[in-house]
Amino acid sequence: MFAAIGLIVLLGMVFGGFAFTGGDLHPIIEAVPHEMIIIGGAAVGAIIAGNSMKELKQFGAGVGKIFKGPKYKKQDYLDAIFLVSTLMKMLRTSGPVAVEPHIEDPKSSTVFADYPKLLKDDTLVHLICDTLRLVVVSSGTLDPHAVEEVMDNSLKTHHHDDIRPADMLQSLADALPALGIVAAVLGVVKTMGSIDKPPAILGAMIGSALVGTFMGVLLAYGIVGPFASRCRQVVESDAAIYHVVKQIIIASLHGHPLPLVIEAARSGISHSNQPAFADVFDGMRGR
Repeated sequence: MFAAIGLIVLLGMVFGGFAFTGGDLHPIIEAVPHEMIIIGGAAVGAIIAGNSMKELKQFGAGVGKIFKGPKYKKQDYLDAIFLVSTLMKMLRTSGPVAVEPHIEDPKSSTVFADYPKLLKDDTLVHLICDTLRLVVVSSGTLDPHAVEEVMDNSLKTHHHDDIRPADMLQSLADALPALGIVAAVLGVVKTMGSIDKPPAILGAMIGSALVGTFMGVLLAYGIVGPFASRCRQVVESDAAIYHVVKQIIIASLHGHPLPLVIEAARSGISHSNQPAFADVFDGMRGR
């Protein structure tokens, strides 16, 4: 929502300010479609040329995140703590045989069924199930530090993949001023071919060419650059829930008491989504 509001404010202040100071918007409005065909077309072509279909789909999903914002809220972090703590308690009290059906087929698990939103996140489900599967097959002889290293590698790989749309947007923002210059140069070339025209016509043609430079800079620093930053913020915000899962599993494998396990999980959550200690502890009492 804020991305859309920001766009409205940006365009309103730039073009509104120009008109307020006596500028004529008509030449700009007339030139923008032609310049955008060149700049936008070159930008789209560059993205297609530099990426596979997989990356292009990720790019589209990343743009969607800019307008949707983070998908996980405070209740989702509570649910993640409850879900993983329940599985770790089952592993500790009932043994690997009790927890194995839940991690082998999460979609049929009565434990996972209580958290349908989390069950839709394949990355989160695989992180939980694959890690606990390691613990189960090793009969509890794994070093918690080794498990933590495996989880860190998994999270690093996922983050590298998930942050790619933000990197693509930033690369596009860096290229747009140059693409604007390309459009401007083509406009100048067109103008030079009409050098015998009256000054009024030449002035309009030169002004139209300069709109290309203006659009390239505006798109780069006013729209695409901030979008890249916002995309990165959303990805990093949603990644916090995976670290919550990691902290609970590792702290439990170390044999820490429940209050310390809870605090290890809570400490990695941003204040805006961080549940109170009492909320987590009270919720755990009935599980």
